[in-house]
Amino acid sequence: MNEITPLTVANGEFYPGQSGVVELVAGQLPSGSPVSIKAHVFRSYKPGPTLLFLAGVHGDEINGVEILRRGLKLKLFDSLTAGTAVVVPLLNVYGFDNFRRDVPDGKDVNRSFPGSATGSLASRVAYGLSKNLLAHCDLAVDFHTGGRGVFNFPQIRYSPDDEGALQAAEQFAPPVLLAARAPVKSLRRSALKSLGLSVLTYEGGENLRYDGRSISEGMAGIRRLLEAREMLAPVNGIDERQPIRITNSSWVRAGRAGLFQWTKRSGFPVRKGEPIGTIFDPHGVRPNKRILAPRNGFIIGHNNAALVGQGDALFHIGY
Repeated sequence: MNEITPLTVANGEFYPGQSGVVELVAGQLPSGSPVSIKAHVFRSYKPGPTLLFLAGVHGDEINGVEILRRGLKLKLFDSLTAGTAVVVPLLNVYGFDNFRRDVPDGKDVNRSFPGSATGSLASRVAYGLSKNLLAHCDLAVDFHTGGRGVFNFPQIRYSPDDEGALQAAEQFAPPVLLAARAPVKSLRRSALKSLGLSVLTYEGGENLRYDGRSISEGMAGIRRLLEAREMLAPVNGIDERQPIRITNSSWVRAGRAGLFQWTKRSGFPVRKGEPIGTIFDPHGVRPNKRILAPRNGFIIGHNNAALVGQGDALFHIGY
C-alpha cells in the first residue's frame, strides 16, 4: 500500500477523512499570555482543493466571526465530499477582547503582510498566518465589515487582474462584486504577489454590530462556493444568482461638519443629482447642506454616524 501523505497545518497532521483543531501561537502579550489562533481543519477522503475561511483580522468586525461560528455550529464543513476546508473564526484575539480593530502595538494586521517572525505583534500574526495556513491553501475568503460606523452592503472585493479570484467571486455570488485593488501590505495583495494565492474579501455590515442580512449572505456564499467546487453536495441545486458588477467606486465626502442624516442607504441605486443625505448645523443657524449623488450608480456603503467632520466619508458609490 502506498503511503498517504498527511496535510500539515500549523502543529497538526491530517490524513484523508480526519478533522480537528490546531493552535498557532503568533506572539505574546505584556502579561505573558500567548496570542494563539485556533484553526478548524476538515479534510475529506477524496482529494480536492484546500480553502481557507478567515474572520476577525480586525478585532471589532463581528459579522465575519459570527458567519464562521454559525458555519461550525451547523456543521457546514463536516460533510465535505472532496478537498479540505480550514476555518479560522477569529484571528485578532486581542482586538476582539478589547473591541478594537488593531493589536496592542497599534498596528493593523491587514497592513502587515506578509509579516515577519521577528517584527511587531501585528507582523508576527501576519507571518504566522502566511507560513502556517496560507501556504497550504488554493483559495482564501477573508471576512470583514465596514469600520467606525460605516455600513457596507454585502459584497465581494477581488483583485481586477486575478482571473482565479473573479471565478471564485462569481461562485460565491454575493449581491455585489467589486473589482478593486487591495491596499499595500494587505492580505489579499500580499498573498497574490508572494504566493500566487487568490483571496476574496467579503464585506458586510459595520463594526461592533450584527447585521442579519450580511451574516446570511456570507453563509449562503460559502455554501455556493463549496458546491461550485464540488466540495459539497448541492442541497437544492446551485443557486444561479447574478450579482451587480462594479468596476469603479468613489466616496462622497462631507463638505462641512455637523449633524448627518442619510435619506438613501446602501443597497439602492441612485441617479445623478438625487438628494441622498443632509448635514444640519447643530445651532440651527446655518442653512441645511444637502448631499447630492454626483452621478448614476449604486450605494455600496454609507456612514451611520450622527456627527461628521469636514471631509468625512459619507457614501461609497459604485459604478
